[in-house]
Amino acid sequence: MQLTIEEMFFFKRQGYLIKRGAMDPELMARARQQIWDKALLSMQHDDPATWVGPVKEEEVVEDPLLLAKGYRWHNYAMGRQKWVIEMLATNPNVFGMAEQLLGKGEVVIPDMIRGIYCTLPYDDHSINTNDCHTDGHTLQLGIVGYIDDVPPNSGGFRVWPGSHRPLYYAFESQYMNEPSSTYKETLERVRQEESIDCHGAAGDVVFWHHRLGHMAGHNYSSRIRQAALYDFCSKELGDWWNKKRVPTPIMLEPPNADMWKDWSPELQALEV
Repeated sequence: MQLTIEEMFFFKRQGYLIKRGAMDPELMARARQQIWDKALLSMQHDDPATWVGPVKEEEVVEDPLLLAKGYRWHNYAMGRQKWVIEMLATNPNVFGMAEQLLGKGEVVIPDMIRGIYCTLPYDDHSINTNDCHTDGHTLQLGIVGYIDDVPPNSGGFRVWPGSHRPLYYAFESQYMNEPSSTYKETLERVRQEESIDCHGAAGDVVFWHHRLGHMAGHNYSSRIRQAALYDFCSKELGDWWNKKRVPTPIMLEPPNADMWKDWSPELQALEV
């Protein structure tokens, strides 16, 4: 599986791209089953009525291996298992497409991913918050892999197309979380623009630029939104996610006139 020239052009212009059917069905089924090993006491695998958020106050968990709070249920520990990493980040389809965007032989080989991120159903709770934001940690190319079907309005990754371009220049540096004096105004302007619900099927992967405005979508379905997340970096940027958090020189550089200078030659060559 590879990205076409048209898909790479779309990514460069819009800041995101959905690639269908990129992940292994058997590994996804295994992941869907294993998340229940850390289910809350009140949640029953065979009873969707027990999945509805928010998490009860007495069941809230906040630690480095598990988060259960509000409508979020994140299993970080699973992101350290070799087969889960192979399901998403080192999957030949996904890793190969990341190399198309960042450069052949230039992508750090991961030894962990963020984990499995679940959004609980809202049921009849009405939540319309516009939480468009950019991530505060260092990354270059984000991916969200759906391990189960995510129909429309079911908590899919929501993006603001094209927002990576103005938001890239609203920071003091290329990759650090250093908003400039124009950041709040720029983000507020982006929030007024149309957003896209990246719904899809199990196996679909959303690729997104690190400065793209995005949020975890609201889940108005009766399903649990289940996704695996990872952040790719080029070797020049440094293995920030897996190793010591020591900024490399490229992280501290101010935004470049060519915001794609750290990406693959093929992507740089496309005129947008």
